[in-house]
Amino acid sequence: MTTPKRRSVRARLSYEFDKSMSAGPVALIGWLALLSLVVIIVASIVLVLFQLAPEGGQPVDFFEAAWESLMRSMDAGTVAGDTGWTFRAVGLLVTIAGIFIFSTLIGVLSSGIEGKLDELRKGRSQVLEKDHTIILNWSPSIFDVIAELVVANRSRKRPRIVIMANRDKVEMEDEISAKVADLGNTRIICRSGDPTDLYDLSLVTPQSARSIVILSPEGEDGSMDDADSSVIKTILALVHDPRRRAEPYRIAAEIRDTANVEVARVVGGREAQLVLADELIGRIVVHSSRQAGLSAVYSELLDFEGCEIYTVEQQGLVGKTFGESLMAYDASTLIGIVAADGSVELNPDMSRRFVAGDRAVIIAEDDAAIQIKAPGALPDQSQMRPSSRAAAQPERVLLLGWNRRAPIIAYELSRYVEPGSVLTIAADTPTLEDDVAALSVANTNLQIFFGRTDITSRKALEGLDIRSYDHVLVLGYSDLLAPQPTDTRTLVTLLHLRKIAETTGRRVKVVSEMVDVRNRELAEVTRADDFVVSNKLVSLMLAQASENDALTAIFDDLLDEEGSELYMRPASDYVALGVPVNFYTVTETARLRGEVAIGYHRPRPDAAANGILINPAKSAAEVYSTEDRLIILARD
Repeated sequence: MTTPKRRSVRARLSYEFDKSMSAGPVALIGWLALLSLVVIIVASIVLVLFQLAPEGGQPVDFFEAAWESLMRSMDAGTVAGDTGWTFRAVGLLVTIAGIFIFSTLIGVLSSGIEGKLDELRKGRSQVLEKDHTIILNWSPSIFDVIAELVVANRSRKRPRIVIMANRDKVEMEDEISAKVADLGNTRIICRSGDPTDLYDLSLVTPQSARSIVILSPEGEDGSMDDADSSVIKTILALVHDPRRRAEPYRIAAEIRDTANVEVARVVGGREAQLVLADELIGRIVVHSSRQAGLSAVYSELLDFEGCEIYTVEQQGLVGKTFGESLMAYDASTLIGIVAADGSVELNPDMSRRFVAGDRAVIIAEDDAAIQIKAPGALPDQSQMRPSSRAAAQPERVLLLGWNRRAPIIAYELSRYVEPGSVLTIAADTPTLEDDVAALSVANTNLQIFFGRTDITSRKALEGLDIRSYDHVLVLGYSDLLAPQPTDTRTLVTLLHLRKIAETTGRRVKVVSEMVDVRNRELAEVTRADDFVVSNKLVSLMLAQASENDALTAIFDDLLDEEGSELYMRPASDYVALGVPVNFYTVTETARLRGEVAIGYHRPRPDAAANGILINPAKSAAEVYSTEDRLIILARD
């Protein structure tokens, strides 16, 4: 009968054995190695004690016997050359034990390698990179963000983009490979995990990252609050991680609902730049509706291709006024100042002097092009023209369609229009009456009317008297439909508007919001004046903000009615037409009015970038026509 003590010892040994076996392939290999060693030692002892040797051979010592046993355990064919039945019996037993041990070892190794491959496929291994860009969460914007970062990385050595989202690693890699055609010298590394979890965040090594982009996650029950909560929690995890680095992070985060901005700012402090996606798109739609072509200007400023916005210290400007400094660059354009406390002033007073610690806000092709130099030409005062701006008039605006950005658009419009202006809303959504009733405006300048209308019906559109409006805005039903169906309905509406314009013979300024950038070329056949591609602009803004820590503040100033804004004004209001005029002359004319000239728009069917040129060389002369417009940064 087994005593309790003996049973306890046996149970403890069994438990320890089971625990070691569950430790994984390494433990199994260790047990097999130990078993193999025991077999070899026992066989060697038997051969030495009984002086066993092949027929006609001499007995061997212990080490030689161990070598003979090892060879027979590793190679089953070795025993075939043995002679003498006693020696053969020992060799056969060692060989059988070896076959069992090594076949088990092969199975363990195969299983271990397969398990490791499965682990790698899950994307749960640590990323050991430095100076890399991290993208957290997954959304339709991610492909444009990657494409822009790839362009920005062209001049860097071994650039890396590390992506973490709650998706399968292989699926992410396959989708990126299919939708981002050229990765250049940038390598993409994907990891699966929860960006709000501290342990998962540690896998992408934020402590050594160059910058971090946090996207609004795709599809969390379609709720903006849930998406913003995820973004805010991720910022919180990064900023307050006990293992974080001492230096501030450079975080660019997408926030959808402006109601969550204050919380995000409290959590992120000065380390997080918040890109308010809906507010950004809403403001650009309003600006573009009042000045056709302006969305293309914003895209040019945000695109890494061509010219970008830089903030750099310029010792050569210290002590000079802003007005004097405008002429200090030929291949770059000075547009503002970032003070030492981080505040941004675009187009400040011309008498504002640069002081130590100020950074210049400059548009340039790259940072190497930012060089102070003497003017290559002088302004020609004979070609300057006096200001002749017409008085502003009340406006009639028609808004077709509805989504969550419509309230922002209505509010922004009310800040710009003259008294007596009218906004008519025509849409067909389940809660249209309640949504319109909840609209707020900045003043009494704008009256709002609405009606339930099928905007994909030409008959319904004709009943709205389109030609009586100064501007038409077309929004997609992106809150109710997927991106492609949303853009399809928008295209149908734009085609109807085109036919109505051809029938009435009166052209109305039409600005449309598109969700997917791939539909823009298709939409151009509708001949709308401007297209605001929402996902693309948000992606550009996030990518630029990850590289420039003052960019969101710059665009807040640029899109705010109280600051300086971009205008597209006739070239004839500034310089003579039909004769060569250098851009120093244009710059000087704008400077005398307290403005900054940053480029021009020359509408040509075959022109690149929609005929828009940002940051032209000031010494280069151009001949302007009546159709040409100058891009001006001014306070209205």
